Amino acid sequence: MLAKRIIPCLDVKDGQTVKGTNFLNLRHAGDPVELGRAYSEQGADELVFLDITASHEGRKTFAQIVQRVAAEISIPFTVGGGISELSDVERLLAAGADKVSVNSAALRRPGLIDEIVRHFGSQVCVVAIDARLDEAGWTCYLNGGRVPTQRGLFEWAREANDRGAGEILFTSMNHDGVKTGFACEALARLATSLTIPVIASGGAGQMSHFRDAFTLGQADAALAASVFHFGEIGIKDLKTYLRNDDINIRL
Repeated sequence: MLAKRIIPCLDVKDGQTVKGTNFLNLRHAGDPVELGRAYSEQGADELVFLDITASHEGRKTFAQIVQRVAAEISIPFTVGGGISELSDVERLLAAGADKVSVNSAALRRPGLIDEIVRHFGSQVCVVAIDARLDEAGWTCYLNGGRVPTQRGLFEWAREANDRGAGEILFTSMNHDGVKTGFACEALARLATSLTIPVIASGGAGQMSHFRDAFTLGQADAALAASVFHFGEIGIKDLKTYLRNDDINIRL
């Protein structure tokens, strides 16, 4: 069985790492280059960098910051934000990314997934899905959680899987920043219906939440931001805790 992964996430706006609650009320969390270096040194398995306003502002991810972060880390690096065509992928891979995360552009034009996979391979393509649970079920959102779509979480994840995506990064907007645990029921449904890894995002508040994401939610990786950025949970401590709970994890 593959080892489970712990992934800090840098949500970047105006060159600074930020973190909010339910995608709102952003507060500064530090310099992305310094944070990236620290997480690499602390034993994080991967790092995700999301330029969270690129799609909403209709611009491309800032490759210069990506390059600076990539130069400081020695772990796999996923970058997302404003990616809408193959040239964007090429630019970010050249800047040091190992994978790209596509969200809004893929929802608008699903063929983008096929193009990335065909040119760069499945392992490069992470499809990020921001979804909110309401009366109608889990609805997918565009532009950093600002615009609801007609797509449901499970059917869109299945389509992304079938188009060749390498991983699904599912963020529950209901759970984001609330620190009451991940959306384990939805995660388990994704994990059992897909053939590719699922990354859990949104809701981490204590170490047991990560354990639940891996056991109850059957996630392959768990992503978090504020608990790491503000020193509430140390990555080494978390990994030791999980290993002691019989979770297969690299120390």
